[in-house]
Amino acid sequence: MKAIKHYKYSLLICSVLFFSGGCDKDFEEINTNPYAVVKIDPALLFAGAQRSHVGTWAAEHTIVQQFVIPSNQGATLGFSLNADIDGNSNPKWDQSYGGAVRSLVQALELIGEDPARNNLRNMIRIWKAQVFMGLVDAYGRVPYLDAGRAVTDLIYYPEYVDGAVIYDDLYTEITEALAELDPAGDFVSADIFYGFNAENSTSTSADQVVKWKKLGNSLLLRLGMRYSKVNPSKGSAIVAEAFAGGVMTSNADNAYIKYDGSKYVLAENNNLRNFSAQNYAAEPFVEQLKATNDPRGKYILAAYADPGAVATSPADTVLANQFGVPIGVIDTEITAEGSPYRGKRGTGLNYSQMNGSAIASPAAPEFYVTYAQTSLLLAEARQRGWITTGSAQTYYEEAIRADMENYDLYPGTIAITPSEMNTYLSDPLVDFSLATTDEEIFELINTQYWVVNIRNGTEAFANFRRSGYPALEPNLYNDDLNGGFVRRLSYPDREASVNTENYLAASEALGGDNLLSRVFWDVP
Repeated sequence: MKAIKHYKYSLLICSVLFFSGGCDKDFEEINTNPYAVVKIDPALLFAGAQRSHVGTWAAEHTIVQQFVIPSNQGATLGFSLNADIDGNSNPKWDQSYGGAVRSLVQALELIGEDPARNNLRNMIRIWKAQVFMGLVDAYGRVPYLDAGRAVTDLIYYPEYVDGAVIYDDLYTEITEALAELDPAGDFVSADIFYGFNAENSTSTSADQVVKWKKLGNSLLLRLGMRYSKVNPSKGSAIVAEAFAGGVMTSNADNAYIKYDGSKYVLAENNNLRNFSAQNYAAEPFVEQLKATNDPRGKYILAAYADPGAVATSPADTVLANQFGVPIGVIDTEITAEGSPYRGKRGTGLNYSQMNGSAIASPAAPEFYVTYAQTSLLLAEARQRGWITTGSAQTYYEEAIRADMENYDLYPGTIAITPSEMNTYLSDPLVDFSLATTDEEIFELINTQYWVVNIRNGTEAFANFRRSGYPALEPNLYNDDLNGGFVRRLSYPDREASVNTENYLAASEALGGDNLLSRVFWDVP
């Protein structure tokens, strides 16, 4: 009976359409949305993925004690109190694996072997390596070979791959892509680092390829330095290769983007304003800036009249007046009557916050790979004897100058003068010439790397574990970390329920999906 009804219904429809020109005439045209996106330029997918994740205030920056959220109120519970909360570990995964990787994989699929888009393909390979480096550094084992292939290959449950194996392939991807970049090939105008509309723009393929070769080699340098504990001979060879290939040599090579603060807003910084009463600078970072009278300090820190309303509250940026929240201390202890702490101010705590008009402005730039980072890594490589050109002191001092020059890009800043730079470089706690041992030099270099990466938490967290510097004291709020530091981010909870088999295998290989398991290059 049902079949008869369906037959009659279909006959009725076709009878109606017959008098309108037939049952299938112009069917495709009539049923096609003229406004639907049916084809996408892979260059646009690439440009979107260039805005990859560089860490969050509440996660990586908190672990390395630049920033704290001292509230123990459920929604604010997190790394400041040694708590493994899904919401704090997830942003890196969601924005890198769930966002950038999918776009980059799809873009490569669309390009295929098209020789007319050779340079775009190899820029994507380099940037995909950067994204995966950050994922391995954060989590250890991650989906790799099958990652991002749910649409193209219907792979919904990708296998997690050992981080060391991924790193080996990242080396191959970067070096092959660098070799295949063609100065006479395609110009990628959509490139947000060096394309037509980039801050460090180029207008020819030749110039763009020069920039990308420096970027790729600087990433290769970064990758090589990760082996400094686990395999120094391998690291030395990679670093020497990267240096010989040509790394960044000035701020004109920096890979960064800039927001305007209204139409294009840096969301991570905007969140600081929206929930400002809970967000503070950490005491170790504040004391580092104060102890060295760092001229960057006034643009990094601010003491607001009302910490709960930083967007409209008067700010004191005098460095001597800044105080950071002690590590492992919660807000109820700070505000308790008779406590040894600074207590309340306005609707928040009587402590410094990140300067919402400069470093933490919604209009602040976001730095991915910079000359300052690169030069500090070269300083350490030179001190280790991994490269033989230049001096460690010169690389170190040039890096600090370059980073200070970058502060011109933040809103509301005045250029740090050469005189201020010289004064800072001669401070006893900064002066390279006063260091007499390798370890003292490594501490100087990597403490500066900590300062340089105030808004690249991925790098700050990775380099702290790799180098052991700065010499921070563990957060002893509780014994959840056995008196140590967070060594990795945990996988999103949903992975355990959605990709269960692969999640369990990866967790077992790591020694457990917890904050104390180590990524492959982070050996004790």
